Amino acid sequence: MNTLINKRIAVTGGNGFLGKFVIERLKKLFVPEEYIFVISSSEYDLTKEENVIRMYEDIKPDVVIHLAAEVGGIGANMDNPGRFFYANMAMGLHLIEQARIFNIHKFVQVGTICAYPNLTPVPFKEEDLWNGYPEVTNAPYGVAKKALLVMLQAYREQYGLNGIYLLPVNLYGPGDNFDTNTSHVIPAIIKKCLDAKEAGANHIECWGTGSASREFLYVEDAANAVVMSAIAYDGAAPVNVGAGFEITIKDLVDKIVGLTRFEGEVIWDASKPDGQPRRCLNVDRAKEQFNFTAQTDFAEGLQSTIDWYIKEGNK
Repeated sequence: MNTLINKRIAVTGGNGFLGKFVIERLKKLFVPEEYIFVISSSEYDLTKEENVIRMYEDIKPDVVIHLAAEVGGIGANMDNPGRFFYANMAMGLHLIEQARIFNIHKFVQVGTICAYPNLTPVPFKEEDLWNGYPEVTNAPYGVAKKALLVMLQAYREQYGLNGIYLLPVNLYGPGDNFDTNTSHVIPAIIKKCLDAKEAGANHIECWGTGSASREFLYVEDAANAVVMSAIAYDGAAPVNVGAGFEITIKDLVDKIVGLTRFEGEVIWDASKPDGQPRRCLNVDRAKEQFNFTAQTDFAEGLQSTIDWYIKEGNK
């Protein structure tokens, strides 16, 4: 049963990377466009309480899917620890509190894999979330997001707010952020390879040693998970959302080098941080609770991302 039928749905960050795919997925489920509201930062600065109140008054949503975040790769996190903590904490804090006041039917909070402790055993299980401090380079962002899980659980217990919390791995796909200063690893490497090819350069430089591992989820799969959870999951426990595999950064770079047909050398700058040593999720709970399994082959997803950037990314 589609519990989103006849519900007014507000999607914060709906113009963003993940948000656009969530909007499309909602439309494919026959949610009328007039029932879907894209919340943009230009219209509502959600870090300010008065703007959150105005948004709820204007739109009168039944369901809130909170995707908006200030986020970036290791470099962006190291440059903006205070801003990333404040912006993400403030947005969630005001949205959840006002969801209680406005009696919102359901609140979907998208968290972050950065909330897990630095040395979490692989694969990460949701029960491991509180067994240590996050990796220091993105800890402020991770802690701010993790605090919102506590807030949702407390509000469920005291006020009956139906808030759920998802923990997605690193996303990638068409429409990703390719900005040199704030992008994550996949778009960053794709851009480096293609820029080097265009410039006739004989090498690219990558941060760290390449030994760290990561798990990646295609953005369309992530959007499906968000919408499926909004329909079918009503639990207090956080839920991992991933593809259930890991790859070292070195192997990832080798894949992208091959797919972009860059023929130069890869130079690793070991003076730069690797970040968290390993990331890979146990995804059993998502399968059990709302029947989510990632569908996109990794090589095919990378190729789609590269093709999109060649066609659209340089415009």
